[in-house]
Amino acid sequence: MISRRALMVDSSGIRKVFDLAAKLKDPVNLSIGQPDFDVPEELKEEAIKAIKKGFNRYTVTQGIEELRFKVLEHIEKTRGKKYELSNVIITSGVSGGLLLALFSIINPGDEIVFFDPYFVMYKHLVNLLDGKPVIVDTYPDFKISEEKLKNAVNDKTKAIILNSPCNPTGYVYTQKDIETIVKIARERNILLISDEIYDGFVYDERFISPISFYDKVLILGGFSKTYAMTGWRLGYAVGDAELIAQMIKLQQYSFVCAPSPFQYAAVKALDFDTTHFRNAYKRKRDLVYEGLKEKFDVVKPGGAFYIYPALRKGSVDKFVELAISNNVLIIPGNVFSEKNTNFRISFAAKDEDILRGVDILNRIIDNF
Repeated sequence: MISRRALMVDSSGIRKVFDLAAKLKDPVNLSIGQPDFDVPEELKEEAIKAIKKGFNRYTVTQGIEELRFKVLEHIEKTRGKKYELSNVIITSGVSGGLLLALFSIINPGDEIVFFDPYFVMYKHLVNLLDGKPVIVDTYPDFKISEEKLKNAVNDKTKAIILNSPCNPTGYVYTQKDIETIVKIARERNILLISDEIYDGFVYDERFISPISFYDKVLILGGFSKTYAMTGWRLGYAVGDAELIAQMIKLQQYSFVCAPSPFQYAAVKALDFDTTHFRNAYKRKRDLVYEGLKEKFDVVKPGGAFYIYPALRKGSVDKFVELAISNNVLIIPGNVFSEKNTNFRISFAAKDEDILRGVDILNRIIDNF
């Protein structure tokens, strides 16, 4: 009864830990990839106003015009690139945008290149659509190797997926990384899909989008992380009008439209100053990095709210099991990778939970 495609996809390892969290009493939960702050009150009020005004019906599939204009204004302001309304769609989260984009471009056997470690959906969605994932190793420092990427692309390569800041590593692509990817994409006229959902959490350097160097880019962005709207399911895609038109058509037969009242609230969100959130998360980043760097091999994350420590000895699976048995929830690296040498921590948590979790992890590794 079950399709071959469905059987190719395993349940998310992250969701399995989420389910486990519900069964533990007062765990130190360093697994959840969502902000520990709530949607700002001003934005909640906008959503409530929209609901009370009756904006609860379907919108046009591509999203309300006010929000699409606002997204384009935001992209022009932050990326320096001007687009038209035909270049933007409002999606049901960045995940929805990614699915529509891959649906629109993949034929059976087409290859999609992305970098290891990777966001969990990339590999499974490509497999689900009868494409072929081609995964480029970036260990141990997560930088982009021109030689490895060049060896990964060929005439079957349909797109390269970038994710900066990255989930699970928190790595932020440098200008050199971006220029390397763009150089190889330009040589073969390859589409770049740039997953920029964490662009609101960049701590040390300025955020660089490939759109600054190359026109054949689909930007995927959203509101879930920067404004804590994970449950509101709002994202956007900006890029080539022909590709966007196909995504709009496919959204008609899948998500239909993004949630209506939240689209109206998101118009306000793009004017909301989130500097205080970013500063708080930079402090959390420093807490967890300073706390772990002596006993684990760890690259200091430049963005997002994840850190991806590596063990110096022993099995990651056993270490994660021990952590969970000590009431600390973390995610094993093989959820995000072809390797299993690291584990992911989300520092989207209270400072006291971060410090408590770091102390427990250090005590475990001392006796591991």
